[in-house]
Amino acid sequence: MTPAESASRVLSDAVAEFGGSLSLLTSFQREGVVILDLLTRLNFRLPVITIDTGRLPAATLDMIAAVEKHFGVVVERLTPDESEVDAMVSVHGKDLFREGVPQRMLCCNIRKVRPLTLRMRGVPAYLTGIRREQSPERADTEVFDRSTSPVRISPLVDWRASEVLEYTDRNRLPVHALYAAGYRSIGCDPCTRAVFEGEHERAGRWWWEDDAAKECGIHISPEGRAERTVDVLLRDLLERRVPA
Repeated sequence: MTPAESASRVLSDAVAEFGGSLSLLTSFQREGVVILDLLTRLNFRLPVITIDTGRLPAATLDMIAAVEKHFGVVVERLTPDESEVDAMVSVHGKDLFREGVPQRMLCCNIRKVRPLTLRMRGVPAYLTGIRREQSPERADTEVFDRSTSPVRISPLVDWRASEVLEYTDRNRLPVHALYAAGYRSIGCDPCTRAVFEGEHERAGRWWWEDDAAKECGIHISPEGRAERTVDVLLRDLLERRVPA
């Protein structure tokens, strides 16, 4: 069975179990576009969701438009609560993520995790482009992760980067422009850089955090001191905010 056939079987099983309530969550890196192409070939029309944090690279916005045109879809863009963002910037500054892991996690929480959590209330499952090869933190990812709510489904979990690239090129799929600049994982503009030879794919995310897991809190729940600290920061922030 080819990687595409294996992923298509996962998608078919997911749709059979969750039906139209299933959605694709993507930041429009290669993996998400591959999944969208496989869904299209299977004639599965599911919601395509992305999170516009307000700090995305211009190339990502261009990529969203390219994907919409190529696949004939309308991407649902989630945005953070303006009053929460304003309160965070007022207290901690716009680039608070440079101050420490808890501050970075607070920024991710306000701009990404909370909007997604709100959207996913009552949603049983969603698709992601996570691959085990991407980083040590993702090495044990399950195809159907039922330990989370909603259930997180990763149909490309066993794919290698070369297989993603081959599928993308063979099917002439839209490609994010930052790949040509050496990026291998693409997030918010100030928090992502190109990677160097020998680094894992997510090394360019929050690269100043030498000893921190390269996650934003959506896919892997942070543990330990950083989690407790960010919870305190978040609670304090929400108490301070002025409702919009």
